[in-house]
Amino acid sequence: MREWITAFFMAWGMFLAIPCPCKRWDERARQKMLVCLPLVGLVVGGVWAVLALLLRGAPVGLRALLLAVCPWLCTGFLHLDGYMDVCDAVLSRRDLATRQKILKDSHCGAFAVIAMVLLALTQWIVCQSVSLNEIPLLPLAALPCAVRAAAALAGSHLRPLSTSQYAAQPKPPVGHTAALVLMLAAACVLPPLFCGMSGFAPLIGAAGYGLAVWYAFRQLDGMSGDVSGFALTLGELAGLAFLFLTRY
Repeated sequence: MREWITAFFMAWGMFLAIPCPCKRWDERARQKMLVCLPLVGLVVGGVWAVLALLLRGAPVGLRALLLAVCPWLCTGFLHLDGYMDVCDAVLSRRDLATRQKILKDSHCGAFAVIAMVLLALTQWIVCQSVSLNEIPLLPLAALPCAVRAAAALAGSHLRPLSTSQYAAQPKPPVGHTAALVLMLAAACVLPPLFCGMSGFAPLIGAAGYGLAVWYAFRQLDGMSGDVSGFALTLGELAGLAFLFLTRY
């Protein structure tokens, strides 16, 4: 149990910009970090839900802005970096070798900037589309958990790019995969039981992640942290759009 607690705080420190309350590192717990990724998502979702509750009655523009950027701030823009890198590579429409080279380039190209502007505008518009008083908080809290459970499954089972950090990652034990599947199922099944149609937002988010990672995987011929960040960003947007627009 101690290793799992350590793995959770390791994952917190790696994937969140929120100050970690207990800084720990143990190489023996490294393989368990990915299993804790959905729990990190619960932290993001909890902050998101609390913020939505506090912003009820706030000016529409301010409310929409803070809700739109909340998950990005919680993660220190970590996944947006992957989103922009993948957009730069894929939208270049070059041959596979060049796309993979662009993916690893640290420079920010025009396609990345354009894609980021469109993403930010879309997320902001979605967040101001309906009154927060009508938004159930449980699906909002579960959405980052579901998307990260899907991300952990994809990261541990899809063929990695040779240059990816996933390339040196050993195949996960069956128990780890089962735990991720159970967390994904819980995040997708429980909200609809309490919130009706809007409760399907985490499921839509996980499905959006799956479609985005399938597209990027085909375009780049492998899985990487950037591909996961790209798909995670779009998956959260898909779930958020479903949650808000079903209350419109």
